[in-house]
Parts: sequence; structure tokens; C-alpha cells
Amino acid sequence: MLNSLFPPLPDETRRVIDRLPGFIDEVFPLPGRFRASVKRDVAELSRLLTAGREDRGASYLGRPALLSAYLRYFLPWNIYRLCRFLPSLPLDLKPNDAVVDLGAGPLTLAASLWISRPDLRGIPLEFRCVDRTAAVLEAGKKFFAALCAQTNGNSCPATKDPWKIRTIRGEIKTPGGLSVEIKGKSAALSTAVNVYNELFWGFSPVDTEGLQRFAQRQARLLSSLTESSGSILVAEPGIPRSGEFISLLRRSLMEEGRFPLSPCVHLNPCPLPGRNFPSRKNGVKSGKARPHQGRWCHFAFDTEDAPQALHKLSAAAGIPKERAVLSFILSGPVTAKEVKTNRPSAKIRIISDAFRVGNEFGRYGCSERGLVLVRGSKNDLESSPSGALEELPLLNDMKDEKSGALIANKG
Repeated sequence: MLNSLFPPLPDETRRVIDRLPGFIDEVFPLPGRFRASVKRDVAELSRLLTAGREDRGASYLGRPALLSAYLRYFLPWNIYRLCRFLPSLPLDLKPNDAVVDLGAGPLTLAASLWISRPDLRGIPLEFRCVDRTAAVLEAGKKFFAALCAQTNGNSCPATKDPWKIRTIRGEIKTPGGLSVEIKGKSAALSTAVNVYNELFWGFSPVDTEGLQRFAQRQARLLSSLTESSGSILVAEPGIPRSGEFISLLRRSLMEEGRFPLSPCVHLNPCPLPGRNFPSRKNGVKSGKARPHQGRWCHFAFDTEDAPQALHKLSAAAGIPKERAVLSFILSGPVTAKEVKTNRPSAKIRIISDAFRVGNEFGRYGCSERGLVLVRGSKNDLESSPSGALEELPLLNDMKDEKSGALIANKG
């Protein structure tokens, strides 16, 4: 295995994350008489974010009970998820760079970078955090200031160098554009984390053309906010619709001259565009998740190292999280690149869970040659989890009968 998108948490990062649930309670104290309702509020907010989208309203986080639930449940889970993969990304931030964060919420991305990338804490950066709800931005400023004071000897970059935080009330407009002007020089990094899944549900599941036009407009928006030498990061929950959108956004960003840096290992058309992914009837053993049942790019990792207090709240709310799942794209500077194919070996980004293939096991992966089925023993494939990067020779003129994927053997 060459590297992983989700390396183990370093000790310092783990210590901060372990303390997050209690720390959030300290920053946002809740009277005892309201504590019993937290699990119900978390369950209701989860419903509004999934099946009950039509019921929630545009500024749902302006409601105190829902904001409290978000801060206690979704904020620490989202920070944990981001901290698991931000260190693996090639983020090249220099002194006095700007970071634009669309749909910033309670400054989740800024907090995650502060926790997981201590190498950036001494670099002067300006964060422009955009969200439509004033209450959640104010909560984010309070949380971020307290977080920095706790981890940096009471030096709070929310009010002085090295990091400057600007909160901007605004939102992404459909079909494109922003409701507010972001002043200042172009960003070295533009981000949108857990934003687009709130916007693309207006498109019919069969309206790929409409979703493609939406992705093209968002690619132009993100690119317009970003300097030509900068990068763009978009991350969403790892559901099929998100995977399809990320694939379309990847293509649209490439049309802007911004080629993928991660997780992709090639510049060819995405072999996981969100539809007709090969499924396997003989999934893993009972009680385990089945392999992908739709064709979309997403990554999963176990959450056993997340704070136990957070697991306890999740269980009490009836939404336990044994694994975290996400789809994302990091696109780089504007450049011209040559597409290369047909090399005898290929870099392969492992995508799926392991499943049985005859007497062996297999995992699907993405490569410059297209979809690949990596086969091997159970032990071989356990050493290549979702997100791992391998370089393996492809078997000449051989394809998997069920999926049409090229074949590589491991071990």
C-alpha cells in the first residue's frame, strides 16, 4: 500500500477530538432541564437533514433547539470526519493566503484544519466563512475562539494573527452565483463542505443533464473565487446522489482547467459516475455492509476511535455511527495536462468494501484505465482499506465478467 486517505489520528489530534463533546458543552452550556431533550432534538434534526428536507425551512439552524443539537452531534462528527482525511490532502497554503469556505456553518472546516494541521497554525491566513444563518456563524466564532485558546496557550487567532476569521452572511444561489460579494484577493483554497447535498435535491433522479448544468455553474463559481494557482475542495456525505454530483463537478472543474489532485489517480473520465455500478449477490457475511449497490465514488472508514461520549449520544438518538462515509474532490491549479493511458501497471485508488469472488476476495478500485477489480486473499485485501492507493500490474486482456472491470491481483 502506497498511502491511505484516512491515516490513523495522530496523538495530539486524538486528544483534542476526544475532548470535543465535553468541550462543546463547556462553550455552549445547557441547563439541566433541557438535557433530556438533546437526543430527541438530534433525532429530529437528523430527520430534517434526510427524509424531512421539505419540512426544515431555509434557516433551520436559527432555531435554538436545532442549533444546540447540531453543535453537540453534527459538529463533532463532521470535525472527526474531516480530521481523518485533511492531513492526507496536498494543501499548499502560504503566509497571507485566503481561504473561502462556502456554507461554513459553525466554522467546521476552519476548526478541523486547526485541529488536524498544526503545521498551519503559525501561518497567517484569512478565512472568509460564508453561511446564510447568522446564529450558526456566531456560534462558530465563539467555538473557534475557545478551541484556539485551549490548544494554543490562550492565543486566539479568531481575533488576531496568525488566522483572521471573517464571517459573511450569504448563500449559494440556485442555479449559480452567490447572494453576497466576497471582497479581497482570490482564495488560495476554496471549499464547500456538506453544502451541495442541500441544493441538488430539486433535480429529478433521472435529470442528469440538469444536475450537470448545476455542477458546471458551481465549478465556474468556485473557480472564480480561487486564484489560478489555488485549489478547490468539495466534500459531501457519501450517498449515491453526492457521488454522482462529485463526478459531474470533477468533469466541470476539468473543463475549467482544474484537474483533480485527490482522491483521483488519473485525468480520464470518471469510471464511477453514479449509475449502474456492478453489484454482487454474494456480499460479505451477515451483519456486515454489502459492497456498493450503485455506481458512485465514496469512501468509508470505521469510527471506533471517535469519542465514546459521541457514540453514546448517537446511540441514544437512534442514529449510531459505526462508519463514516464521504465523497469528495480536491482540484488543483489551472493548468494543461496530458492524459496518459495503457501502461502495464496502474495506480489504483481502492473504493469498495471487500466481497467474495469465488475462492478469493475482491475490492473495486479506480484507475487511469478505468474500473479495476483487485483480487486476493482476505488478509491481502484487509491491508488495502477504502481509500488506500496501490500500484499493481493489470492482467492482460482479462476483465471481470460481472462488472467489466479490469483485473489486478494483490499478494
